[in-house]
Formats: sequence, structure tokens, C-alpha cells
Amino acid sequence: MASHSLGERITEIRKTYSISREDLSERSGVSADLVARIEDDGHIPDLAPLIKIARGLGVRLGTLLDDHDKLGPVICRTEDTSSRFKTGLPEGVAATGHHGMAFYALAADKSSRHMEPFIVAIEADAQQDKSTHEGEEFIHVMEGTLTLEYGMDKEFLKTGDSVYYDSIVPHRVYSADNNPVKILAVVYTPV
Repeated sequence: MASHSLGERITEIRKTYSISREDLSERSGVSADLVARIEDDGHIPDLAPLIKIARGLGVRLGTLLDDHDKLGPVICRTEDTSSRFKTGLPEGVAATGHHGMAFYALAADKSSRHMEPFIVAIEADAQQDKSTHEGEEFIHVMEGTLTLEYGMDKEFLKTGDSVYYDSIVPHRVYSADNNPVKILAVVYTPV
């Protein structure tokens, strides 16, 4: 699957398991229109719909994002880290020429993992809706000041702060002061 886009991977898995777009939509709770946009147009949604789609397909999130499968330990060297996908772009703005949230996978080569560790570069103008999905998340702020909206609460985290929370509660993160933020984020999804 290394040479396939996210949409192509979803299509391939759907066809392998004889799952229609409508069935995937029903299983995942993600609209059939969004599934079509991902598969046909190369749209990259926020992380929450991707997790729901993976669950609807009966695979790990990493299966949709993986380039390789490695059974032993995986070392991710700084020079090998590249953006896996971008999200959090203001509505109607193309990914080219505008910044949102860039996710840099730290364990893309590890097979059968249950955690998805990322370095996330959050631009000052990144926008996203609150999301909810199964699992848990851990965030450590590496640079900048982050706003975390969690349920009805709002927390501000500065460089060196961290938070661990249940992802089932509606949440989102963004720059607290209109400056870029860099975080280490680990998403755990149950099997």
C-alpha cells in the first residue's frame, strides 16, 4: 500500500472486505459524502473522521496511514520525518499556500501498533471543529501556547505542559496567542 493515497487505501480496504460507501458511512458515522470526497477528491479530513473510518473498516488508524510494516522497534530519525497529512485549514482554502495543522508521524513503519505518535505543527490560523472519537490522547507542548477546548472547559497550556484526556469528550486544540505551536501528540485507539 506504500504508493497509495489515503483515499486509495480506504477504497482498497473497502473493496477487499466488500463494504460499500453507504455501509462504511453507516458503520463509521461519517457521511457518505465525506467518504466520497476522501476517496475521489483526495480530501484529507481531521483526525476524528479518520479514526471513525478505520473503526468502520475494522482496521487500525495506522493501516490507513502506513507506508511500511515493521515488527521490531522503529526508530524515526529527524531527517526522515515528513508531514503525513495536513488538516485544520479554514473552509474553502486549499492546502497549497496556506497552513493548518501538519501531522508528522513518528511510528509510521511500526506494524500492529495501537498508539499513533505525531509531532503536530499548528499554525496560528489553523481551524478545526471539536471532534470526538474512541480512545485517549496525550499532548505535550513543545513550543508555544496551546488552547485546549475539552467539553465545556477551556485550558491554556504553555511550553512544557502536558495533558492526557479521553477522546470521547468533544475537544479541539489551537494556538492560544496567534503564534505557531508545536506539540507531541499520542493518540491511542482501542482494538
